[in-house]
Amino acid sequence: MKKFLFVSLLTTLSLASYAQEVGTAAVSGARDMTYRGGNYDVLDSSYISKKRMPQQISFLNNQYDFPARAKNMWQIGVGAGLYNVSGDVSTLMLWQKGGYGLHLQARKAIGYLVSARFNYTYGIAKGLDWQVAQNYGKNPAYTGWENGREFVGNFNPQNDYTKDANGNPKLNDVFYAYKMEAHQFNFDMVLSLNNLLFNKANHKTSFYAFGGLGAFAFQTWMNTRDANGNKYDFNALSSTMAAQNLTNHKDRVKSIQAAMDGSYDADAQNNLSTRKPGLGFIANKTLLLTPSFGFGMEFKISSKVSLQLEDRISFSLTEDKLDGQQYWGATIPTGVVPTPLPSPNTDNINYFSAGLNFQLGNKAKRVASLWWLNPLDYVYNEISNPRHMKVPPAVIADEDGDGVADQLDKGPNTPAGQPVDVHGVPMDTDGDGVPDFRDRQLITPTECQPVDADGVGNCPCPSNCQTIAPPANVCNIVPTTLEFENNSAKFSTKVQAQLVALAAQMNASPSCKVVVAGNGNVSKSQQQRSWERVEAVIVYMSEKHGIDRNRFIFQYAQTGDANTVNYRAAAIGEDGPVTQAPPFPNLVPKK
Repeated sequence: MKKFLFVSLLTTLSLASYAQEVGTAAVSGARDMTYRGGNYDVLDSSYISKKRMPQQISFLNNQYDFPARAKNMWQIGVGAGLYNVSGDVSTLMLWQKGGYGLHLQARKAIGYLVSARFNYTYGIAKGLDWQVAQNYGKNPAYTGWENGREFVGNFNPQNDYTKDANGNPKLNDVFYAYKMEAHQFNFDMVLSLNNLLFNKANHKTSFYAFGGLGAFAFQTWMNTRDANGNKYDFNALSSTMAAQNLTNHKDRVKSIQAAMDGSYDADAQNNLSTRKPGLGFIANKTLLLTPSFGFGMEFKISSKVSLQLEDRISFSLTEDKLDGQQYWGATIPTGVVPTPLPSPNTDNINYFSAGLNFQLGNKAKRVASLWWLNPLDYVYNEISNPRHMKVPPAVIADEDGDGVADQLDKGPNTPAGQPVDVHGVPMDTDGDGVPDFRDRQLITPTECQPVDADGVGNCPCPSNCQTIAPPANVCNIVPTTLEFENNSAKFSTKVQAQLVALAAQMNASPSCKVVVAGNGNVSKSQQQRSWERVEAVIVYMSEKHGIDRNRFIFQYAQTGDANTVNYRAAAIGEDGPVTQAPPFPNLVPKK
């Protein structure tokens, strides 16, 4: 157990040291570890829970291809909207003195596309039929009876009908008016529709669809009597509106509402066996199981606040008395008491709402809810700026082995061992157009150029040139380029090996001198570095290998790669200074 805890501690410390804040820069080896995406850094283990840390460790060690899911924030929301019943009685909108809804919700992402949501809605729905109805013969809220139960309405006791002018039975006119109170508890699964983005890092608007099941507790009342307990005289109201020729829906609704007090005094028709008297603050309500679905959108206001618009449709399945009426109109033959016909459809609920949602959580430990994040962010950033993937080392072809890649080599097929410049072109010390390795006259004066194919100038031979004996000794010094780090005169292992070879060659050719030429003349600092490197080479050869300093010719500030020094055998008769004063000693790097 102790061993396990010790290993866990080491693992946690290693991940903590590896984690990077979003937007900060770090370097791992030769890679720039700066996160440049628009969501969150998947390499930051501070977002990962202990439960998922083993997966994150495997991912960071390139043992598993997928990062662990980050801890993301909860979202809570509040809102209000239009709460309406779609049933047998025309609904009233909020601006018609109709119903409203209020809701609370909590939502948590399961993945980038799917999230779970808990929702509570309190709703008041109202409706008013603007056309006269006489199909209430089986509605106890208006007939006053149902299986011995007395209702307030009692507009037409059983077998007691008014008569028309011809003495035929006639039902009184009625305008249905109801109010329903509901408590709705829903569990939804929400599907995000637009957070997989291929052309940008993230989005400001989230579209989603949802579906789920809920518990629906409701009670409905009808408005049948005035404030004094008297039945409304709907017959007179109907005659008045006919006399005023009120046929427009809007005008008739206003006229009917003006004649009613909005007390909703009568308990609507309901199956008493479905009432649940012991449900606390929703006691004495009918309880139903209601599936629902809907669509919505969120608009991001800030990193933690969003505006939500949504429409939910809930299905009562078997209940047709949400609006207090389960019968629809039927043609009434003259002199015949009509028999109400049951409506073929059950009632449903529509809730269109607007609300504000809030992200809950510490931004340093939790990312935003995943439906706000684009899962392709990591993929695209890793492709454009690899920080985690295993990248094989680049293989660069160099056919002639001169150290310059073929695609940059302006002098292909250089013979092995011949020094070249940064462009891969063989060295040409005297600039006569013939590379040194083919030049039989290595230093040809400018006035003797142009030269022939062997690099020999066109100056006439002196009178005694035919009698001058050839040199008794041939210098076997291989021209070589020494490479240095930028702004440094320190010898690498490779340079030291090259100088060991030079020492062996000079010892084998004791009469030869060597020209040591430092490159770099664009700036004062380049000239000073050039001088320092030549001085370092000559001192090293003298002190380390015992080569007489007088056998060297000191040259610096030559044209070429500013981080290189070239050496070669001095031409016959070539001479130069053994040492030179530093050009800009004030530019010597601080030690």
